[in-house]
Amino acid sequence: MKILYRYILKEHIGPFLFSFITILFILTLQFVTRFFDRFAGKDLGFIVIAELISLQVAWMVVLALPMAVLVATLIAFGNLANSSEMTVMRAGGVSLYRLVFPVLVAAALLTGILERFNNIVLPEANYQAKVLLRDITRAKPTFGLTENAFSGLVDGYSILVREEGSDPNTLEGITIYERGSNEDKAVITAESGHIAFTADYHYLILTLFNGQMHKMQGQGKEEYRVMTFEKHRFVFSSTGYGFERTEGNEIRRGDRELSAEQLFGMGMKFRKRMLDATVLIDKSIEREQKAINARSVQPENRGAESDRYAGINKAEAEKRVDKMLVAVDREIEHIEQSQGMYNKYMVEFHKKYALSFACIVFVLVGAPLGVLAKRGGFGIGAGLSLLFFILYWALLIMGEKLSDRGLLDPGISMWLANAVMLLIGFIAMIRVSGIVTGSGR
Repeated sequence: MKILYRYILKEHIGPFLFSFITILFILTLQFVTRFFDRFAGKDLGFIVIAELISLQVAWMVVLALPMAVLVATLIAFGNLANSSEMTVMRAGGVSLYRLVFPVLVAAALLTGILERFNNIVLPEANYQAKVLLRDITRAKPTFGLTENAFSGLVDGYSILVREEGSDPNTLEGITIYERGSNEDKAVITAESGHIAFTADYHYLILTLFNGQMHKMQGQGKEEYRVMTFEKHRFVFSSTGYGFERTEGNEIRRGDRELSAEQLFGMGMKFRKRMLDATVLIDKSIEREQKAINARSVQPENRGAESDRYAGINKAEAEKRVDKMLVAVDREIEHIEQSQGMYNKYMVEFHKKYALSFACIVFVLVGAPLGVLAKRGGFGIGAGLSLLFFILYWALLIMGEKLSDRGLLDPGISMWLANAVMLLIGFIAMIRVSGIVTGSGR
């Protein structure tokens, strides 16, 4: 049996390595192609670009490893079925479940490795990439802008730059659209401009030259105002350029730069805030209710809380209640904000383990599908793998969106994709087991 297990695992090694390297290459090429315009013409050294790309490879590994497992399983079991080796094995009394067992063990090992990678390597790689992008942006503020394309990197504004000047911080043909809830929005155009950070890098200064500001004013937008200027300056918070305010000498880590332990700690912190706010609301309402009800009690029987409303008329009591309701609304808003942050951190917490466990899930999906597909080799295997991985990723993103909106618990939302894939795998496994059993008689 050990020889058979080694043979099955050997059949997986080639397709796994080939598909893993291929997927990594495709994802890397996609990243470079997508951000090529931002790299080009920024005078960034080859070493800096290579370092940035290498740091981005970390999140690509997280996607490529489970997908490579699916491709390898599909191809390996498809080849076993196509060459009638599975029929021979079944005739020798070996069931499909026993054939899948060594692959499951290997997948469990990969799951453990990927889980450690998600908690140790990936957060640090994301953090270092964030630091590197900050350093690049500090040295070259125009890195956050793309020629002839609107940029939404500055909160509340869409910036269009026609051309970058000879100086790294000089811009030509600038158009700025003011966004947000403000009714009096403006459109600003300028022939040229200069962009730079303040000394502490907390704010971005955009100085415009020879331009106009167009604004519609009034409730009915009946007034149209045009202001011409030779020089106009905008001050933006630097958080719009993809990095946050610093604390001390370190950048604050976001949810994707934390380990599972740190994410869980942050989630529990916001959960405690929600519970504390809920308790505070309940006590406030209960205290006011008791005080109001006690107004009808005889003076000698009143307690300390009822004295709050003793000697005041109904209008004054209503004012106090309204004040209490305002405080309750404020606490409810805090609860909603804490709930959103809790969901955000717990989604990333569960995602680390869900993506790792996907290696086992894809073995249970790939083995029966490979037997059903039989012929087709790498092409069929890659095609089916892509189809199921798109389905898996769509379910994962859908769960994340539902959790962010508070419609689904973070744990359920992140494990939904694995649950659906496991169901598909078990149904396919039962069906294929019957086919293989029939062919072996």
